[in-house]
Amino acid sequence: MSARSWPSSPLTAAGRAFTLLVQPPTHVGFDGRGFEGLPDEILPLERLRTLLLAPQTSAEVRDAVWRELVTRARRDGPAWVVAAVGIAMPGLRHVAGMLAAGWRGDTRDLDAELLVGFVERLKSIDLEPPRVVGRLIDAGLRAARKARDADSDAQLIHTDAAGPIAPIQPWDHPDLVLARAVAAGVIDADEANLIAATRLEHATLAQAAARIGITSSLASSWRLKAERRLLEAIREGSLAFVPLRPRRRRGAATQQRVAATQQRLAAAQQRVGAAGATQQRRAVGSLLGGVATADVVSATQQQAFVGKTSDREAAGVGAPGIGARPA
Repeated sequence: MSARSWPSSPLTAAGRAFTLLVQPPTHVGFDGRGFEGLPDEILPLERLRTLLLAPQTSAEVRDAVWRELVTRARRDGPAWVVAAVGIAMPGLRHVAGMLAAGWRGDTRDLDAELLVGFVERLKSIDLEPPRVVGRLIDAGLRAARKARDADSDAQLIHTDAAGPIAPIQPWDHPDLVLARAVAAGVIDADEANLIAATRLEHATLAQAAARIGITSSLASSWRLKAERRLLEAIREGSLAFVPLRPRRRRGAATQQRVAATQQRLAAAQQRVGAAGATQQRRAVGSLLGGVATADVVSATQQQAFVGKTSDREAAGVGAPGIGARPA
């Protein structure tokens, strides 16, 4: 791996440390022999993480592996602490994304507290109960929430001077940026996975391409075009207010009230003279600068996929990944 400046984000730095740890030749490997459901061989830690995330791996096997990982971290030194953090990184990133939602401060502080809580819990966690890794991540989550709540209380300072406050920045965490970009149709799930794997997790382009079943050259082309669209969307502020959660469906009573209101509005419009109505529409149209049709909006949302369909059909891919339903 080429020498680069060390990442300032704690989670990204931990991910890079894990990547460096598993680069061949490495002395750190996991012996899968004796663990039901794992191959009878010495497993690279990256492959072990993939196996633990697979749906077909049972909870019992995960707990057995994590008991061994915690024992190694306590007994065999810092390398296995880095290994434990790296294998738990998908769960840690998920929790970090939840902590960053609605947070006004620097998310790097929350990420640091999350890691500290996780690593501290490695020393004392009871290995008998189930959900070993889940309880480790929960410990990190509690530490980060405690720090966030303390910082929030410290910011409640009232002064006589009136002035603006910093806006809420849900785009502060990189994973949320990618999820909002997918929801807005700026990039698709495969492109988001390519960017996340190669830019945040520091996987090679060949490794990321192999995960979704395409060539390295095609992956490079997809990533380049996707990053250009992503940069343009961020500069324009298109991702600032993209919801990631599906909107609640209206209840029957609410729908009836809306329908009744629409009927009253339609009756009122019929009573307005044709000339007055035309004049009003022209005035509003001049203020808005014209009305965008549904076809134009649909075409705008789908611009990210122009020229991509043929590539995907040629490659024969459709891998699932980071995804969010369009808002």
